Amino acid sequence: MSPQLIRKNLEYIKVLPMWAQELSYKYLSKTTNLYILHGNVRDFLPHRLIEDEFVFTRIQEYVSDVLFANRDIIVYFDRSSGINFNDISMRQDYFDAMSQAFPEADSTAFFSSDPLTAFHYLEKYFLLNLPKKLRIVLIIDYAETLLPAAEMTQMTEEDRTCYVTLNRWAHDPIFTQGDVSIFLITENMTELNQKLSASPLTVKVSLPIPDAEVREKFLQFLERQDKLLLETRLSCSLVAQMTGGLNLMNLHQIASESFQEGEPISLDYLKRKKKEILENEAGGLLEFLDGAYNLDYVSGHEFVKRRLQSATKAIKQGRLDVLPMGYLIAGPVGTGKTFLVSAFAAELGIPIVRLQNLKSRWQGVTESNLEKVLGIFQAMAPVGVLIDEADVLLKDPRSHTEHSDTTSRIFSQLANFMGNTENRGRILWFLVTSRPDLIPIDLKRQGRAEEHLALFYPESPEEKEALFNTLVKKLDLKIRDFSISDLLKKFRQEFSGADLEAILIRAKFTSALAGRTFITKDDLEETIKDFIPPVYPHEIELQNLVAALECTSREMIPKRFQNLDRAKLIQEIQELKLLLGER
Repeated sequence: MSPQLIRKNLEYIKVLPMWAQELSYKYLSKTTNLYILHGNVRDFLPHRLIEDEFVFTRIQEYVSDVLFANRDIIVYFDRSSGINFNDISMRQDYFDAMSQAFPEADSTAFFSSDPLTAFHYLEKYFLLNLPKKLRIVLIIDYAETLLPAAEMTQMTEEDRTCYVTLNRWAHDPIFTQGDVSIFLITENMTELNQKLSASPLTVKVSLPIPDAEVREKFLQFLERQDKLLLETRLSCSLVAQMTGGLNLMNLHQIASESFQEGEPISLDYLKRKKKEILENEAGGLLEFLDGAYNLDYVSGHEFVKRRLQSATKAIKQGRLDVLPMGYLIAGPVGTGKTFLVSAFAAELGIPIVRLQNLKSRWQGVTESNLEKVLGIFQAMAPVGVLIDEADVLLKDPRSHTEHSDTTSRIFSQLANFMGNTENRGRILWFLVTSRPDLIPIDLKRQGRAEEHLALFYPESPEEKEALFNTLVKKLDLKIRDFSISDLLKKFRQEFSGADLEAILIRAKFTSALAGRTFITKDDLEETIKDFIPPVYPHEIELQNLVAALECTSREMIPKRFQNLDRAKLIQEIQELKLLLGER
């Protein structure tokens, strides 16, 4: 290649998106000929024609028309369509060559969807054209259906033959010294044969979910085609900012449904559709939480609230570098841990999602869904990610009886992503648990869930009264003036926030049965007298102790635990575990 042509290519590459630039530089280096494109490969891809004017195309056309300018020989293959070419002349040339080379063969086999038959004829065609110094590009879509993730001993004869063929094409000097490039397209790397994808001779390129700038260009593209209905107060720029985590296909879906329904896209419409799409895309792994209350609705826990309010201030000042990668929120059941996280997210003004259902009965499904979800988190940033009951969902695969390769891969996948410092301040992790002692150290160490916060039941009458008043405000209850402190002194039970909320709901029910819209002192006294909180004192005490042990600040620890040294705490924890039959 001449220096002038190289310079021209380099200038052209600079206008491409980053993933395409990476791919182009690898191609020009001539160090490999096997490429895996994964991630957001089912989306529309933007291509800049002239300044601020874009067209949007699919991955196959992008590789053939944009990256390789539709020159020489470009072949497509997948299990459904079989062998296809980028234009009629290429297809005719292939047919003529194969008819001459295999005059006795059934000509329909030349375009077979059976991979073994297809690869047999394609290899013959490549070898015929290599002496002509033609550039050959083979694009294999849905590559995971040819090379599924499985151990070699579990692969079918066809899978092994496909693996050997593609691996040979990537190593054989006849192909590597000729200009033959093979592109494997798959959404999730976890679904693809790991031996091939992990090879140092394989180039892996991830296509990201589009950022706000690309989303805005696409919305403007739809608007120019009169396919976008927006409320007057909304603009393409504002919609683009609000749709983090969605790809262009998702935006096209929202625009199309809105257009067909004749309903302009409003803030509520956009919020509802985004929630539906992302929860469906995540395959049941994500749930959006409604941040309807801020930290003003959190009673007590003053130290914890101050720490979170300081984090809020840092984020709003753009000081993401001083934030922890994540938080471990510990404390006994009923202390409002999940509510605290939701309130913190509302204070920040960022969405918060709950990560759940990490395990699937189907091989590879969980890893595939998790890979997709982690990509969504990066595109949604800033975002809060809540893992509730983290001690159950994040069991250490090295320490429990359900150990499996799947569990290990999920754990490793999640731990590596949580530790990515590029996401500091952009993706905030919240590991919520009543048993922090059961969470693997790998996840709660510095660099992952760095800040350890703990919530405890209110102890003093003042704390209990403050909690009562906050719950009345949160539940929007009407009460007749009376002093709750008198009732709390009369009934000296240890109530959690969840217990007190249940009492207030029951008291409201009692007043409603009496035909009143407000709660009286008698309603509340009758309810408290009748209420029996769930009794599991040893479990609660164990949850208190392990939360106290986990605290990274003495100010958070209740006074009754502050004078206990760590050795004494550990001894009491071990005794309670033995009492409860734990190892």
